[in-house]
Amino acid sequence: MQHGRLVCVGTGMTLGAHISPLSRRYIEQADVVFVLVADGISEQWIESMNADVRSLQPFYQEGKSRLQSYKEMVKVMLAEVQAGKNVVGAFYGHPGVFAWVPHKAIAIAREQGYQAHMEPGISAEACLYADLGIDPGTYGCQHYEASQFMFYQCTINPSAYLVLWQIGVAGDKSLTRFSTGISYRKLLLETLQVHYPLDHSVILYEAIGLPLQKARIDCVLLKDLPVSEFSLKTTLVIPPALSMQPNREMLKRLAMLNEQN
Repeated sequence: MQHGRLVCVGTGMTLGAHISPLSRRYIEQADVVFVLVADGISEQWIESMNADVRSLQPFYQEGKSRLQSYKEMVKVMLAEVQAGKNVVGAFYGHPGVFAWVPHKAIAIAREQGYQAHMEPGISAEACLYADLGIDPGTYGCQHYEASQFMFYQCTINPSAYLVLWQIGVAGDKSLTRFSTGISYRKLLLETLQVHYPLDHSVILYEAIGLPLQKARIDCVLLKDLPVSEFSLKTTLVIPPALSMQPNREMLKRLAMLNEQN
């Protein structure tokens, strides 16, 4: 096993409240910490834990492909691992959820013979369940990245929740934009209205980043989706539109098994 180690940790969604004690200890004991979080205040908070904290935020640039930025982030992190250092990547929310950089960096580090693993953080999904009072075990819950949902044919179950992440950039194939406009959302609406009535109530959700903030929970009609307000943090939550339909044949066969046992 090579000298040098990489640990990617999650800082959680809410500043100071969601990070695990283990993840915090990794940050404090690291030789160098690379940080990619939602705001400058969170960066400063990470900087208070270690003397060598380096922001990955400057790799983002308007008009530059986010994939190119991600590759550069991976390269700079791995350079320190290859130098034999104990490296931590501290990422907003959960480092394995909608986060290309931690997965890629860990995979390459392991291929090169270095120790590398991930520590979870409280994700936007976990906050969503708490803030909206949703139990995914009640009706089921389908999750898609919004652009992925538009690019590929997806099988939708309208009797379960549908969650579309990164709705603010829905339809962007260039990976250079930080928002898409009404025309893109109209195309998304065309796909959704096949499965849901236009007067169906949906939720625009944003988890809080700072303790004094309030979560965004805006209920709008599906037909008003194109003209609604979005940010990079906005998630679209579509509640069930149909009742769950019993699988009568399966229930019959299960009843027979129960009688035999």
